[in-house]
Amino acid sequence: MNELLKLIENNARYEVKDLAALLGEDEAAVADKLSELEKESIIAGYHTIINWEKADVEISKAIIFVNCVPERVAGYDKLAYRIAKYPEVESLTLISGKAEFMLVVNARNMREISNFVAHKLAPTEGVNGTETMFVLKEYKKNGIMFSDEHEDGERLLVTP
Repeated sequence: MNELLKLIENNARYEVKDLAALLGEDEAAVADKLSELEKESIIAGYHTIINWEKADVEISKAIIFVNCVPERVAGYDKLAYRIAKYPEVESLTLISGKAEFMLVVNARNMREISNFVAHKLAPTEGVNGTETMFVLKEYKKNGIMFSDEHEDGERLLVTP
């Protein structure tokens, strides 16, 4: 199962016959395993990584650290699920360090992100504070490089 998951994590476009060949298994068995993994939500979705800058599409992205207090019985889970339901939230992670949650938020522009923080996120019960950092440029996402300007081994020009 681990081999199968690693393969599709790196390339969700593999066909069942190719996966079966790589794993040395029967196609029907691989198809059944994929179906089972999807039903159990171990495979939670198939996504495409898009370089929005090259697509020339205006999109604003921010990383937001959220400080909060865990609830007595539910801990952080109840608040996390409440925040995760906002359509602006691309991802939400419980972290250690200076904040409890790290959110990645997408919107059409910085004003929409600001409005999201001011009118939705910050007033949410249990949220004690936020710190927003706007993403200026993405160079690598989910292991995929967006630019090959400085390939490995190539030295950058250094001037005195």
